[in-house]
Amino acid sequence: MDACFLGIAELVEAPSVAVVVDVMRAFTVAAWAFAQGAEKIVLAESLDEALALKAHHPDWVALKDGPPAPGFDMVNSPGLLRSVDLDGRTVVQKTTAGTVGALAVKEAPLVLCASFVVAEATAQLLRTRKSDSVTFVVTGDDGQADEDLACAQYIARRATEAGTDAAQFLRRAAESRAAAELAEGVRQGVHPDDVALCLEVDRFPFAMVAALEGSLMVLRPCATLSLTDDAPI
Repeated sequence: MDACFLGIAELVEAPSVAVVVDVMRAFTVAAWAFAQGAEKIVLAESLDEALALKAHHPDWVALKDGPPAPGFDMVNSPGLLRSVDLDGRTVVQKTTAGTVGALAVKEAPLVLCASFVVAEATAQLLRTRKSDSVTFVVTGDDGQADEDLACAQYIARRATEAGTDAAQFLRRAAESRAAAELAEGVRQGVHPDDVALCLEVDRFPFAMVAALEGSLMVLRPCATLSLTDDAPI
């Protein structure tokens, strides 16, 4: 598998397969939302769009980065989300990096959103699809976020070498600036367990596939064990 690793600003055209990585915290939060029963996640272009979608669909759950804000139900924290019942709900998510990265490759035929908690499921989907060329989008810190790059490199390695050890990649993520900012309370809307939850490997048995549904970019879970070439994703 030919893998390349690009920041959002480095994307010049839609790749054939894109894996958009945001470890701390967008796509760890998204995985937790599905684990808590969410049916789908709508990735919003802006805070205004998220609020407009929420206003049009009052039963949807809107979440954002940073501190709580009027109109939003939750913040982008896995530690806070893990106790919320989202059974059958639609979540609207707007974050600083992860959702921006996914929307930047929305024209790609296959878009996966990933973090450590769904690493093996993502790698398994890439193996199943026999993807020859994969673009990993490193979303944080203008493409320099080491937690995202470490996770992307781990998934790329895991897609071709199933026995790859996660330890060195997790160590890099744990020592990243994002981890320090979360642990030290530099960022707002944080739970004390957020860093630890973001560093759990393979907690969930599904990959997350984003695709345009009408005008909206929608993220859904995909149980990799049931994948076939003809399976809907």
